[in-house]
Amino acid sequence: MPELPEVEALREFLDTHLAGRLVERVLPLAVSVLKTYDPPLTALEGQPAGPVARHGKFLDLSIGDLHLVTHLARAGWLRWQETLPAQPPRPGKGPLALRLVLDGGGDGFDLTEAGTQKRLAVYVVRDPLEVPGIARLGPDPLAPGFDRDAFAALLAGERRQIKGVLRDQGVVAGIGNAYSDEILHAARVSPFKLASAFDEEQVTHLYEAVRETLRTAVERAHGLAAGQLKAEKKSGLRVHGRDGEPCPVCGDTVRSVSFADSSLQYCPTCQTGGKPLADRRLSRLLK
Repeated sequence: MPELPEVEALREFLDTHLAGRLVERVLPLAVSVLKTYDPPLTALEGQPAGPVARHGKFLDLSIGDLHLVTHLARAGWLRWQETLPAQPPRPGKGPLALRLVLDGGGDGFDLTEAGTQKRLAVYVVRDPLEVPGIARLGPDPLAPGFDRDAFAALLAGERRQIKGVLRDQGVVAGIGNAYSDEILHAARVSPFKLASAFDEEQVTHLYEAVRETLRTAVERAHGLAAGQLKAEKKSGLRVHGRDGEPCPVCGDTVRSVSFADSSLQYCPTCQTGGKPLADRRLSRLLK
């Protein structure tokens, strides 16, 4: 799933490529993708593209007086096309969900989604806060006002495991499965530790890990074309997606815990005092 650093890089890329251009056509190609019907997609046609914003993992394209907002979900992606095919694509064929064509018809972008679980979402709204997912977002962890005390206030009274708290978009916007693994590895914290169990020093250390991990990832993605971002993200991850590989910090073997629809990765030496975490799903399979 694209998370804050990748969505921020896409925002930057689109801001450069869309500014001042007129939207010629917007073609919805998957029944499930469009979540709003008033205003219609056709209201965007002939309108100039303005600034592109990011709200957590949401991309917000200002077009005329409206906003084209998208959430790429787990398997969605934005593919910039310097030369779009002259023939309009057929709806329902392949991973293509939506196509935006710029004036002149030569370039634009496709929104695609792989797999059978169709969760990519597109909204046309007058105000981004009309999108329910944006309205409930917590603060952006890279915003100037997001200081250590603001972070501590979010953790106060939390009785959930810290991994789940970091992934909760209503608590902090933009962190998903991959970067929560990376943050907790940098902070040397177990993903199963309860948020309420952090002392003041540990809160400070975790806050610094949040900021530094995300800031570094954003810097790595800066200036890259949309097509390069997935590979850049994968190359920069230390533990996420690296089950069975050596930890780059201590050399221990990175381990994994599986859930129904996701998994987490961690280093036992760096994060759990050398003790492997229980993988309940694997335990059931071995019985």
